[in-house]
Amino acid sequence: MDKPFPTLIGDYGPWAGSLVKRVPALSFRNDRFSDVEAWKNEALAKVKELLYMPDLGPLPKVTVQKRYAYDGLDMEEISWQLPNGRPTNALVIKPSVAREKLPGLLALHDHAAIKYFGKEKITQTSGTQHPVVEAHQQSDYGGLAWANEVARRGYVVLVHDVFAFGSRRVQYKDMLPVEDSFLDTKEKEELPATIENIRAYNEWAGHHEHVMAKSLFCAGTTWPGVFLAEDKMALDILAAREDVDADRLGCGGLSGGGLRTVMLGGTDDRIKCAVSAGFMSTWDDFLLYKSITHTWMLYIPGLPNFLDFPEIFGLRVPLPSMVLNNNEDPLYTLPEMKKADSILRDIYRKAGAEDRYNCRYYPGPHKMDGEMQQDAFDWFDQWLKA
Repeated sequence: MDKPFPTLIGDYGPWAGSLVKRVPALSFRNDRFSDVEAWKNEALAKVKELLYMPDLGPLPKVTVQKRYAYDGLDMEEISWQLPNGRPTNALVIKPSVAREKLPGLLALHDHAAIKYFGKEKITQTSGTQHPVVEAHQQSDYGGLAWANEVARRGYVVLVHDVFAFGSRRVQYKDMLPVEDSFLDTKEKEELPATIENIRAYNEWAGHHEHVMAKSLFCAGTTWPGVFLAEDKMALDILAAREDVDADRLGCGGLSGGGLRTVMLGGTDDRIKCAVSAGFMSTWDDFLLYKSITHTWMLYIPGLPNFLDFPEIFGLRVPLPSMVLNNNEDPLYTLPEMKKADSILRDIYRKAGAEDRYNCRYYPGPHKMDGEMQQDAFDWFDQWLKA
């Protein structure tokens, strides 16, 4: 069916849109699928095949760097070394009064074109924050560090830096020298963490993203595959903790964290409850209208032939899933967000699990503000504290 003009690829839009089947080959909406588990096994195998997720080896040694208390919460700064890059830094947060095992949550930080920071974007460890982090939390999270807020409700929360963010970011001094207007090549060491230098790094890192994506494709993997491998490792570490009930695990996040929630929640049934905020639409949206607003970390070549984007999250069925959308979110078109909602609703209805899917819409732009956080936390409570 022809698509309305204009599109981001001009008059090629209708042709490109026609290549995407309305009901892809492995969609549960196909009449040939009636058994949920049989469908999941076939579709999940295809998703994992196309992700080309790298093998990160066995569970790494976890080093505790520091323990302290802040604002009624116990904080534990930890790290682990993966086979690639610098060590992963992470923060574990839980109520100071906790004595028994608690449900575990993997809190997945966002993208937000801020690669200098990772876990800091959704946490707070002292009375003062870096101005860049403080401004980000004000604009995207209603001034709240949501990982702290959900920990207060009785969870062990792990927040880790993922590939290319925070402690895992690409550093100037490791780069092959190139002509790049966004990089001051005379400075080979890490720059002081001033607002100006962090903004310059984030701008450079945004322009470097296509380079990294091309390199990952040449390495035989994908950016979503690398993300998923690292997030699964973090989940392994969370599940192995003595203070965590490994049968009650959840994950959630906004934007890039919502994307990571779709991938992890859709492919790992240890996640008993998942909340994706500010990241749900269709391949049509990303193809025709909104690719310009999205990161290379989204794309999985070939997958649209088999599943629409929301159906990746739908692989969780009948496990509880929540999607939080903003009506004026500039990253998506509202009709395609609603189409994605309809697809997920159809999957859960066909599986006889309608009560385990919840989608909500809020006024305003791209965000996960206090109201949205409370709805997400209530959903976690409903399914992880029963």
